[in-house]
Amino acid sequence: MTLFDVGFWTSRLVLNNLAFVIFLGFLATVYIANAHLAERNVREIQMLQKDLKEMRWYYMSLQSENMYNAMRSEVAKRVREDGLRPQEEAPKRIVVK
Repeated sequence: MTLFDVGFWTSRLVLNNLAFVIFLGFLATVYIANAHLAERNVREIQMLQKDLKEMRWYYMSLQSENMYNAMRSEVAKRVREDGLRPQEEAPKRIVVK
């Protein structure tokens, strides 16, 4: 055995500090798991933002279509087939004594 026998000193150093080496391995594992979790969360947030944008476009198109269909002229066109027509004169008031 010589003083420069690295294998002997290294194995003795690792065995003396085995708890610390295991702790460092555990910290490395937690660090890697945390990085994977953060990346997965970022991807999920991006996907949800894309879905939100699509839903907003869909809502806005439905809202504009609804506003168009609620216009007086459009309602009159659709009910004309049923024999209804818009009232031309002002409504009459009935007074009961």
